[in-house]
Amino acid sequence: MAAPLELFCWKGDYGLPSVDVDCLTVLAYAKFAGAPLKVHKITNPWRSPTGTLPALKTREGGSISQPSKIIIHLRKQKYNADYDLSAKEGADTLAFVSLLEEKLLPALLYRDAFECMTLLSQRLGSQKFFFGDFPSSLDAYVFAHLAPLLKIKLPNGKLQQHLNSLNNLQQYCTNILALYFPSDAREAPGHKIHAPPDSSDFGNEPHKRRNQILSALFAVGAMLGYAILTGILTIKRERPQLKNSSHDDEDDEDED
Repeated sequence: MAAPLELFCWKGDYGLPSVDVDCLTVLAYAKFAGAPLKVHKITNPWRSPTGTLPALKTREGGSISQPSKIIIHLRKQKYNADYDLSAKEGADTLAFVSLLEEKLLPALLYRDAFECMTLLSQRLGSQKFFFGDFPSSLDAYVFAHLAPLLKIKLPNGKLQQHLNSLNNLQQYCTNILALYFPSDAREAPGHKIHAPPDSSDFGNEPHKRRNQILSALFAVGAMLGYAILTGILTIKRERPQLKNSSHDDEDDEDED
């Protein structure tokens, strides 16, 4: 019997199966395509076969990173959520995925992110999924980008408020969570930042405290990174004041 495909991804929270956009993309696509994965939800990327998340361990013993490459591999294994798409729908998928990555994920300008979400809402309309009654890879990407924005409580809620005002996108994310990730959707938001003390994630007891600290640091780093990328947090850089010229020589000697 062939060894199962194993997926290593960031652990979930806030009612989401994962707090990471890339991991959410792969998890959603695997669900849509019916790929039987053994999922390891962890908070320490060093425990993945590639040192990054998400990571797919193949039946041949190799390892793959990056959502696009993982999805391509799943398609080669006959798990293809885009099998029934037309050529035009395939082109639309590429265009909208590019739009998400260029306008919504970085969110360099709120206006760009607002327009991106509005365009997605108009394209979805009253449909269940973007190409009808069955989800595709585009749905995996859209869900992964929107669900954290919908579920995670953020200091600056402008983008979140706009998403909540787009009723069809809000219901779209809620339906996917309920249909494909019911156990995660039932969890109360905002708890269990670090993984439970399970042997598969943390190893033996003497290293438990060290791994808990590392896990917390990685989780906080992931959340800060998401906040900075979406423009929720900004870093202000100040130029240092020029020192008095009369003290230049003295300062140089101190530095030496």
